[in-house]
Amino acid sequence: MAKDKILYACTECGAQAPKWAGRCADCGGWNTMVEVIASATDAARRSPRFSGYAGESKVQSMTSVEEVTEARVPSGFSELDRVLGGGLVQGSVILIGGDPGIGKSTLLLQSMVSLARTLKTLYVTGEESLQQVSMRARRLGLIDDGAGDHLRLLTETQVERIIAVAQQERPQVMVIDSIQTIYTEMLQSAPGGVSQVRESAAQLVRYAKQTGTALFLVGHVTKEGSLAGPRVLEHMVDTVLYFEGDVGSQFRVIRAIKNRFGAVNELGVFAMTEKGLREVTNPSAIFLSRHEEEVPGSIIMVTREGTRPLLVEVQALVAESHSPNPRRITVGLDQTRLAMLLAVLHRHGGVAMYDQDVFVNVVGGMRVTETAADLPLLLAALSSLRNRPLPADLVVFGEVGLAGEIRPVQSGQERLREAAKHGFKRAIMPKANLPKQAIKGIEVVGVTRLAEAMDNL
Repeated sequence: MAKDKILYACTECGAQAPKWAGRCADCGGWNTMVEVIASATDAARRSPRFSGYAGESKVQSMTSVEEVTEARVPSGFSELDRVLGGGLVQGSVILIGGDPGIGKSTLLLQSMVSLARTLKTLYVTGEESLQQVSMRARRLGLIDDGAGDHLRLLTETQVERIIAVAQQERPQVMVIDSIQTIYTEMLQSAPGGVSQVRESAAQLVRYAKQTGTALFLVGHVTKEGSLAGPRVLEHMVDTVLYFEGDVGSQFRVIRAIKNRFGAVNELGVFAMTEKGLREVTNPSAIFLSRHEEEVPGSIIMVTREGTRPLLVEVQALVAESHSPNPRRITVGLDQTRLAMLLAVLHRHGGVAMYDQDVFVNVVGGMRVTETAADLPLLLAALSSLRNRPLPADLVVFGEVGLAGEIRPVQSGQERLREAAKHGFKRAIMPKANLPKQAIKGIEVVGVTRLAEAMDNL
């Protein structure tokens, strides 16, 4: 009987080494090497259990490759389809991660019940029993109309048995909940380890590609918010989705980090209700809080997530500091960029805040990473410092350079149309983004310098 071999694998990148080291030689992570057991007979036992694509590979020129249009299937949620790039693609592997209790299983169960009306589906759960899944479906009212009769359920954690059942059932869409509970009999390590997660995912991805099955993999996340297990798992799949939101909040946000079949940074918004997740067709409304009266330090900006413009409220609080090092704290924005923008405001706007604490927050738990938030951030801070409220019907967006110039941003006209649709009457924006034709209902002011934007207030 062959002797098992001890290796050390990195939990971040999946790299292997024959000896333990405090730092991974591939990714540079510290204290990420863990012990794994690799049997000497693994290579012999990893022969495919099902046939692959017919024919042999050959070298072709790019122009001779036939163009194939990927047929997409609606998932039952238009917001999920938006993030996926238009729907499910045959043979695609989708990894969805999120905090415990955020709604990953609920989202997939609702989607699978909808898909089961027209497609063969299989829901594999390794964390819950069949009774628990059925009770959730009844609580959400998913089987009242008979739709649940077509959804097939399986409780299993061994990947070889899962693939054997899938070969019999031949589902078109399959869910694995979750990948950290699945193990393979070829390895002796515990489920959830680096080698088990990687090998189990590899077998499932191979099955999905060779049979054309759309596959959802549910993944746990660490305390830092990244997917648990080796980072190589993200490279093996076609799409990586993150389900975000505060467990105590009603709203959930799903975004694409990687997508081989569509654009990344798309955003889908859901609301958690007693009947499960419900789509939010107008997400701008949840990020805006209409004040009964105008308050200082509050301003509305138009950000962009993927192809969707969103109206969000940026709030700033500027207070006198009693510390030799005034604080610069942001929630939903880049803290380093705030310090840089305050220096630009001092140099090119003549307003100093070196003796003030500055706190900035994006309402609704939204995270804004684009530079269009520069000008709204500075104007909100200025409004709080002067204790003078800004008009409630004003919307602002634009990038601020180190020389004090207002630089253009992408999709200026789409942002203006979104603002006009929500009743805003005036907009301050980069002059290079001015529309060629006037947009009905909104007055547009184009600026080129920071001082010019301050004068227009």
